[in-house]
Amino acid sequence: MSQLTTIIAAAAAETHVELPMPTWAFGLIAIVIFLSLLGVLFSFRDVSNRHSHRSATDAASHAGAPGATHHGTGHPTQGH
Repeated sequence: MSQLTTIIAAAAAETHVELPMPTWAFGLIAIVIFLSLLGVLFSFRDVSNRHSHRSATDAASHAGAPGATHHGTGHPTQGH
């Protein structure tokens, strides 16, 4: 019974801790962080297409892969 009274006394003695800022400010900070991360993610959009000279050799070597679809005559000869 002594342990139960100790737990009850400890629960009753808890003090109220004041937050360092209003609760809506925490949500605002989270939104700002997520929007900035979205901006970073959006800045890397379409980066692979900016360097077509680097991917042209890989595209040519993978053009003859099984299941590859070819649209028009845009691919070099298929000498595999």
